[in-house]
Amino acid sequence: MNTRATTPAPPTTGSEGDRDDSDRAWEELVTSALLGTDRRPPSVLAAATGTGVTGKGMTGMGANGPSLSGADLPGALLDAAAVHTVRRRAGLRPGSAASPLGLAPDDPRRPLPAAARRRLDQLLAGRAAPSPAAGRRGAAPDLAELLPQWLTLANERGYKAPPAALPALLDAARARTDLRPQALRLAGPRGLWLAGLNPEWRFALRGTGAAGRLPSPGDAEGVGLLWDEGLFAERVALLAAVRTEDAAAGLALLASTWSGERAEDRLMFLDSLRAGLSDADEEFLEAALGDRSRNVRATAAELLSALPASAFAGRMAGRAATCVGLDRTAQSPTISVEAPHECDAAMQGDGLVPTPPAGRGERSWWLGQLVEAAPLSCWPARFGGRTPEEIVALPVADDWQGELHAAWCRAAVRQRDASWSRALLGAPAIPPATGPGTSSLAERAQLLATLPADERARWVAAFVAAHGLSEAFQLLGVCAVPWAEPLGAAVIDALDIARDAGSYPWSFSGVMGLAERCLAPEAARQLESLTALPDEEEDTAPGAGGYWSEAFQRLVSTLRLRAAMHAELTGTDTDTDTDTDTES
Repeated sequence: MNTRATTPAPPTTGSEGDRDDSDRAWEELVTSALLGTDRRPPSVLAAATGTGVTGKGMTGMGANGPSLSGADLPGALLDAAAVHTVRRRAGLRPGSAASPLGLAPDDPRRPLPAAARRRLDQLLAGRAAPSPAAGRRGAAPDLAELLPQWLTLANERGYKAPPAALPALLDAARARTDLRPQALRLAGPRGLWLAGLNPEWRFALRGTGAAGRLPSPGDAEGVGLLWDEGLFAERVALLAAVRTEDAAAGLALLASTWSGERAEDRLMFLDSLRAGLSDADEEFLEAALGDRSRNVRATAAELLSALPASAFAGRMAGRAATCVGLDRTAQSPTISVEAPHECDAAMQGDGLVPTPPAGRGERSWWLGQLVEAAPLSCWPARFGGRTPEEIVALPVADDWQGELHAAWCRAAVRQRDASWSRALLGAPAIPPATGPGTSSLAERAQLLATLPADERARWVAAFVAAHGLSEAFQLLGVCAVPWAEPLGAAVIDALDIARDAGSYPWSFSGVMGLAERCLAPEAARQLESLTALPDEEEDTAPGAGGYWSEAFQRLVSTLRLRAAMHAELTGTDTDTDTDTDTES
C-alpha cells in the first residue's frame, strides 16, 4: 500500500497547536536521522506512515496494520521525512506585502560626463584593493589615494553621482571616514534616501553626512526644531552651518540651550565658535570662563586669547608683563624672566590649569600658559619698540629661552599672526636645531600654516634645498596642493640627489606618496628622465636602482592620470555626455 498517497496532508491553515505538533514531529525525525533509528526510533512514524513501531527487531500489530521491524525503520524514516517535507512546504504562509518604496528625491545638479563616470567606476573599484604597504613595488598608480582628489574636483564643478554608482560610493564612505564629506556631497539627496534603506549606510544620516538634510540657516522653524530634537552630531553640523552663514545667529542658537547641555557637548559646541570668531563673542566666552567643566573653561580662554582687544587678553598681557621684560642692567639687551610663584584663584578663573603634566615644573607650566594667552601685540612696546624678529633674536637669561619661545610659537599659531610666525621660523637655511624660535618640526609646520600659500611654498622649497627631504615631510604636508613652484622642483631635485647618493629608496616612500598626490601634473615632463633604470654603483643599496625607477614611473603615471581626471571633469576632455539623466 502506498501510504504516502493515502495519508491526508494537514491543512495550510490551522491552530497554533497543530503547527507546534508538526514542528516537534520534524525535529524528532531529524534527531532520529542523526542518532540512528536503532538508537532513537521515532514515535511519529506511525502517524506519518500508518504503521506501528514496536522497537528494534520486534514486530507487532499497529492501529492501521502490521508494525515495523527494526530493519524497516530507516526506509520508514525517509518516507516520513518526505511526507513532512511536502507538508511543511505546502503549509507555508506568504509574508505580508511590503509597502512600495517612495520615489527618490530629485537632484537638479548636472550629470557627470561619460569619461568622468567611467573614471569614477574605476576609482571605486580600485579603492577596494588592499592598501599598499610602504615601499610598494610596481608602476601602477594607487587609485584609492586618487579618489579623494577626484571627489573634491567633481564637487567643485557641481556634478552629481550617477544613480548606479551610489551603492559603491556609500560603501567607500563607510570604509573611510576621510571620504565621507565629499562622497556624501556627491551622492546628494538620492544618496541620503538610499542610505535610509540599508542599516550599513545609516552613518550618512548623522553628523556631516546629514549636511544635505539640514534646514537652511534662514529657516527659523526648521533650525529650531532640529536644534531641539536632533541627534548630537546633527546639532553640531547644524550649529556649524548656521555659524558659517550668520555668526551672530549661531551664537544665539548656542546660547539658547547652553545651560542645559552636557559638559562634553558644551565643549564640542564651543569649539564651533572658532569659525567667524569676533569681538561679538566676547561676552559669551567670558561667561564660559566660569563653567563647571575645566575643559570648557580652557577652550573659552583659548578663544578669548585669539581676540587681542578682549578684556581677557588685557588681563593676560598684564600678568605676562610682570613675568617677562627687558633687563637693562645687563651689558647687552637681554630678556629677563620671573615665572609666577603661584597660580591664584584669579588666574584659575581665567582658565589657567594649576596642575602641570608629569615631568613639567609648576612655574614653567604657569609661565607658558600666561605667555601663550597674552596678545602678541603687547610685546613690541614692552621691548622698546623692537620688531618681532628683533625680540626673538634677543638672548634670554637663566635658560628660559626654550620655554618662552615655545609659548610665543603657540601664541602665533593661536592668533594667526604671520609676522611673529616669520620671526619664529627664521631663515629656512638655518639648521633646525639652531633656529631662532623652535627646533620642533611639528611647531614649524604649525607656524607655516599661518603664512600665505605662496610664501609657505617658497619657505619649504628653500628648506628642502638646504636640508634635503629627511626632515621636510611634516612641512610638506601643510603646503597647498598642488605644490606651487619652486616647491615642486625642489622636491624633484632632492629625490634625484637622494637616488644618486645611493640612499635607501624605501626611506623616501612617504615623500613619494605625498608627491603623487601633491605635485602639479605638469611635473611629469620633468620626471621623465628619472624613470630609466640607473647603473648601480658599488656603494648603493642592492636593488635600489630598480626601486627608484619603478617609483619614478609610478609617480609619472599618477601625475598623468590626475591630469586626465582633471580634463574629464573640467570639460576639456573630448568624450563628454550631454544626455540628460534618464534614471530619475
